[in-house]
Parts: sequence; C-alpha cells; structure tokens
Amino acid sequence: MSREQERLKERIAAELDRGRRRSNGLTLDALDEEDLLAQHSPLMSPLVWDLAHIGNYEEQWLLRAAGGRAALRPDIDGLYDAFENPRADRVALPLLRPEEARAYNDRVRREVLDALDAADLDAVPAPRAPGERTLLEAGFVYHVVIQHEHQHDETMLATHQLRRGAPVLLEEEAAPPRAVPPPSEEVLVPAGPFTMGTDDDPWSYDNERGAHTVDLDAYWIDTDPVTNAAYQRFVDDGGYRDRRWWSARGWEWCRRREAEAPAFWDRDGTTWTRRRFGRVEEVPPDQPVQHVSFHEADAYARWAGRRLPTEAEWEKAARFDPATGRSLRFPWGDGDPDHSRANLGQRALGPHPVGGHPDGVSPLGVRQLIGDVWEWTSTTFHGYPGFASFPYREYSEVFFDRDYKVLRGGSWATHPTAVRSTFRNWDHPVRRQIFSGFRCARDADRD
Repeated sequence: MSREQERLKERIAAELDRGRRRSNGLTLDALDEEDLLAQHSPLMSPLVWDLAHIGNYEEQWLLRAAGGRAALRPDIDGLYDAFENPRADRVALPLLRPEEARAYNDRVRREVLDALDAADLDAVPAPRAPGERTLLEAGFVYHVVIQHEHQHDETMLATHQLRRGAPVLLEEEAAPPRAVPPPSEEVLVPAGPFTMGTDDDPWSYDNERGAHTVDLDAYWIDTDPVTNAAYQRFVDDGGYRDRRWWSARGWEWCRRREAEAPAFWDRDGTTWTRRRFGRVEEVPPDQPVQHVSFHEADAYARWAGRRLPTEAEWEKAARFDPATGRSLRFPWGDGDPDHSRANLGQRALGPHPVGGHPDGVSPLGVRQLIGDVWEWTSTTFHGYPGFASFPYREYSEVFFDRDYKVLRGGSWATHPTAVRSTFRNWDHPVRRQIFSGFRCARDADRD
C-alpha cells in the first residue's frame, strides 16, 4: 500500500470518527429516550430515526456495495428508507430504540473500519471513460458516507431548533468575532465566462459535475449576506403586509402561514427577540438573517429594488479569480476551511457577525460566502450538461426540475467536509426551519 493511500485511509477513519461523535452528541449524549423517540415537528424525523438511518446508510454503502459483505440487518432496511417513509410518518414505525441504535451503529462501524483496512482506494476502471468513477477510487464512497452523516447532523440541529424545552446544546465558543463594516455595500462582478462545477474534486457529488463554461453579463452582488438589521427594516416597513413585494405563490404562502417575520422571531414591545435552541434573546443586528424561506428572501429583494442572484452568479462571485481566470475550490483558494476563513461545523450555534472572517473573502471581494447561512438563489435545481447519476439516482436526479430552489455556501451548522464552492443544496421554497439566509444582486446595466 502506498503512503498516499495510507494517509487517505487515516483521514477517512478520523473523519468517520468525528462524524459519529457529533451524531451521538446531538442524540444519545443530549436527550433522554422519550425526547429521542418523539417527533418534535411533522417537518422532521424523530431524532432516533436519523441516528439509525446514518448507520443503515453506512452499512449499505461501505459494507454491502463497496465491501461486498453480507447484510447485517436487512430486516430494518425498509424502516430507514427515506423515500419509502415520509418524515411525518416515521414516528409510527417500529424504530430501533436509542440503545439499540447505538449498538447497531457501533457494530457497523467496527466492520467498516475492518473493510477500510483491506480496501484498494486506488482502484480505477480499465479502460476508463471520460468522467467515469468507481465507488472506491480516491475513497469516493467513504466521502459520500462521511458527508451524509454530517448532513443528517445538520438536519438534527434543525430538529433541535424546533424542539420545545430547556436548552441542551452548549455553545463551543465564548465570543464570536466582531463585525467589520464592508468597504462597499456591493461588488461588481465583471462580464465574461467562468468555469462552473467540477470534474476532479474527490468529494464532489454527481450534481456538482461536470465542469462547464458559463458566460455571464456583469452584475452587482452584495458584499455580505443580508443582516438582521436590514431585514428588520423590511419587516417594520410593513413588508409582510404589502402584496407588491411578493410573487403570487409567495403571497399565498405568506397569507396562509400568517407570517410576520422570520421563523422563531417574536416582538417584545419595540424589541424583536428570537428563540434559539431553547434560549430567548434579542435579535443581534449585525448577524446574517436566518430561518427565512425563499419567498421571504425574494420579497425582501423586491422591496430593496434588487433580486436574488442566480446560482451561476453566486458561484462566479465565490470562485472566479480575475487575476488568473481560474475557478477556485473555495473563495480563499484551494485550501481546506479553518476557523479564520469561515463559520462552519457547529462551533457556534448561529451565524457570526458580518465581516467576521476576513481571511475568507473571495478574489472579487465578496465576504462570508461559505458558512454562517445557506443562501437562497433564484435557480430551480437541475442537472448540469452531460449529467450522469452516480452512485444512485435518488441523491440528486429525482429532485430535478420539481420546483426545488438551490441554496449555496453552507451554514454555521454545516461541517467543513460537506461544503465547497461547487456544493449544491436544494429545498422547497417554503422551508425556513433550515439555517437559510440570502444576499441580493442586481444587473449592472441598470447603472
């Protein structure tokens, strides 16, 4: 075995362990059995379902599909199939109880580490077609499973936010970085082509592939995500009561939902407060607004005389380096995220103030594109030219062109292994329990 493959296996084992410690910290180490079995919102699964689903997914892909091993618990596959069981129905299933889920996950992990030790992660098809991949090549299937667990951890954090009761999650940092005003409110992105998507990132999903050239007109994009203070001006100006700012579907949602502010906001006299993981606090003015739906983001942009960026506009602002013409893996370059560059990985239980990560600025001067809040774009989720499903259709393809809107950039709850400038998230335009915000754009020819 080459030293390079040894290092890859060491990293995979370490990332698998980090993911499991985080999952257990959000479930078994945080709540009692009653809370883990309960459904805290019809929008979300019982937390114990997520926990055992993580182990079942790992078993199916790392032991059966990639390792060729016999099924450990084929009897539970149907219980933890996300497509067979809508979230609202999962509480009625005969789920593994918390300690059963722990024992099952531990058994799966022991066998996975044994299989990893024997795996050939240099395996490539011969002959190789352009863009072709195998499950084991460069550890791809292990990367899928690592990211999958962290994505469910973020989903579990959304469940914790919806849960009523005393706080159980602790802040990991004493004080966030201070807010730094932007040098300008918006950045001009020059007209011209850039490379969107990727062909070679070993962590990338099928929907991020392949790399293709997109030619855009010049446009302006906000230097920072929209803050709570800016969004409050829209609220206080009667934005939720003014039909002018809403699309037809957005206005229908707003009236039916009787929305008056972002989710979890409440007015206490003249002060806006928010509920955050069981704590009630004043809304911090200099943090990016979160828990807004696509419809709310779109209405704010109209009120401000602007619009939401397209997915391509967001990615060019995040990746394009005008000095070299290259598209970078992250706004700051190709190096992995760290605490100076982005607010990721649940270090804090919320966004950092705008301008708090100067090392994360893009070559064009756009800030906080990675971490803090997922950012809504105006684009409906679809495949790129030449899209090919891998390793299964249900990850991406079945969601294409079904009115799901694309979100970009990750949030404070997203783990660094599960985000990059090409990463594409998607959700229904009405969703706001997710850690979502936005920034605005406008056409340059309006100047």
